[in-house]
Amino acid sequence: MNIQQGATQAPGTGGALLQALFDAMPGRAAFLDVELRYRYVNRAFLLALGATEDRVVGKFVDDVLGAQAASLYKAAMQNLSANAPQRLRRFVDDADGAPGWIEEELRPFTPGGVMQGVVCVARPLADAEQQCESDRLELLESHRTREAIHAAVVDSALDCIVVIDAQGRVVEFNPAASATFGYSREHAIGKTVAELIVPVEMRDHHNSGLERFRAGGPASVIGRRVELEAMRADGSRIPVELAITAVGSGPSALFTAHLRDLRPAREAQAQIEGQREALYQNEKLAALGSLLAGVAHELNNPLSIVIGQALMLREAAQSHASFDKHFEEFAERGVKIETAANRCARIVKVFLAMARQREAERGRVEIPDLVDRVLELLSYGLRTAGIEVTKDVPADLPPLLADSDQLHQVLLNLVVNAKQALEAQPAPRRISIVARADQAAQTLDLHISDNGPGVPDAIRNRIFDPFFTTKPQGVGTGIGLAVSRGLIESHAGSLTLEPPQPGAGAVFAIRLPIEVGIESAAVDEHAAAATQRPIKQRRALIIDDEVEIAGLLGEILRRLGFDCEIATSGDHAKQAIAARPADLILCDIRMPNGDGPAFYDWLSVEHPQMTNRIAFVTGDVLGPGADRFIARSGCPIIEKPFTPEDIRLVADLLCDDAAA
Repeated sequence: MNIQQGATQAPGTGGALLQALFDAMPGRAAFLDVELRYRYVNRAFLLALGATEDRVVGKFVDDVLGAQAASLYKAAMQNLSANAPQRLRRFVDDADGAPGWIEEELRPFTPGGVMQGVVCVARPLADAEQQCESDRLELLESHRTREAIHAAVVDSALDCIVVIDAQGRVVEFNPAASATFGYSREHAIGKTVAELIVPVEMRDHHNSGLERFRAGGPASVIGRRVELEAMRADGSRIPVELAITAVGSGPSALFTAHLRDLRPAREAQAQIEGQREALYQNEKLAALGSLLAGVAHELNNPLSIVIGQALMLREAAQSHASFDKHFEEFAERGVKIETAANRCARIVKVFLAMARQREAERGRVEIPDLVDRVLELLSYGLRTAGIEVTKDVPADLPPLLADSDQLHQVLLNLVVNAKQALEAQPAPRRISIVARADQAAQTLDLHISDNGPGVPDAIRNRIFDPFFTTKPQGVGTGIGLAVSRGLIESHAGSLTLEPPQPGAGAVFAIRLPIEVGIESAAVDEHAAAATQRPIKQRRALIIDDEVEIAGLLGEILRRLGFDCEIATSGDHAKQAIAARPADLILCDIRMPNGDGPAFYDWLSVEHPQMTNRIAFVTGDVLGPGADRFIARSGCPIIEKPFTPEDIRLVADLLCDDAAA
């Protein structure tokens, strides 16, 4: 096909001349119609492609050069005019030479003023031009890569990135900023940053700072890290850390702000502080436990003497009351002394039970007695705070199979919480304790309520969370209710905060299962039977460095028919045993010159048949060493202060076992 056939409007001689010119060109040349279909190509074009005429003429650019070249041609055609020929550069890998760049000029063919096609003439670029073009494209590709990396970094950043111009308008708002502040990127772009995230009272300061920077003045926050408040879409305030970098200056400046939401960090810090405070409290409790061990030992010795002597004084006075009325008064005074000393002893035992760290020990627990012991311990504080305590706890409630110390701790904590809630309340101040048994459900319910302000709705779901507290610094640790709930749940029960009632404060409900078939204490039955049979005279060895305690034990045992010998140390006791065996041995644990564990180990080697006749008397079983020894030996323990009945029960138990 010649150019005359491809361009019907061209005169014959003109078309032949054009064809001759095309063929004479040293570079590639082609004529395409308006649909970008090849109508004529010269010999250089065919040699460059390594193709024949029938494989090119009549074909579209897409088919001959590919889609990429076709897109360049189409773009050039749109801007083509008679006065503005188009040039394009493209990379070719021709059959007639090495790969390289060519520049093509496209001129319209418009015979009679009507565009019939386009003449395309190409020339190879010189090496310098090719290098320049390659560098330009490489620079363009590098720029695109940097933009892609920048977009990826900004979009994936964990911190908020907000870019504003010199007028304070937002030009970039990354996903983290959208999630934190509640604005979409589309909504934020073009808005001023002041109206989006700057609190109202800080906007004037922000705007004046921008104006000062545009005028060439100093910047107050650029290049620094500052902590301040930012505003969210819902109007709430959040703490943020801000770092601003300026790019450029004057009216064309851009500012990139990195904002970090400080809420997670501050919550984590608060948690760490709470855990540190809890650790500090635990350390104080450990120190208190060690202190209590020594205090208990020092208190329980004289308390044992007071209780024992008061009891024997009362018995002696009662035996003479029929002869002299004054002895009746002495007996009453002895009862008062005994009652006060017993109260002191119970308080010491409560402190010891709270400080002991041991596994739960389930046993028979009477709820009326448990409530009485808690209120007795807190009686002074409740009375001086002007708090009236009412209790509705029937005496015939079924017993529970539980750890008495743990239930005591829970009930004590709930009553103390109620007391603290009432301290800022005007009178009257009341705490109520109500217990009921549900025989059908086999549960026992205990309600502790007060007439204080109650628990606000906003925190009702959080009060059992560890380390959450509404009390002032130094008053509460936030672990009391969490620990209490855990202790109750370990007993297969529940501890809940009841829904608020009109005119009432907080109401906590404890529900515990009632164990069926809890037997009465066999020891009591055994003791009752033992009082009916005579005890033959036997030998008892008392080992205690406290002479008065040893004397009191000796007096009690002599009334039970024992012949008593006293040793003031473990070494002294070894000599006594070597001289004469004993039917019963009562030994203190902590003594100088041979303590209880050392004496027991000696006895196990030298007189193993007597290890089932020994009981240990102690005012302190807090220490880990004492606990391990008691568990290892399996011997009975008599805790100071003791009563004559405690001594009699152990004496009966050991002597009966020895006889058996």
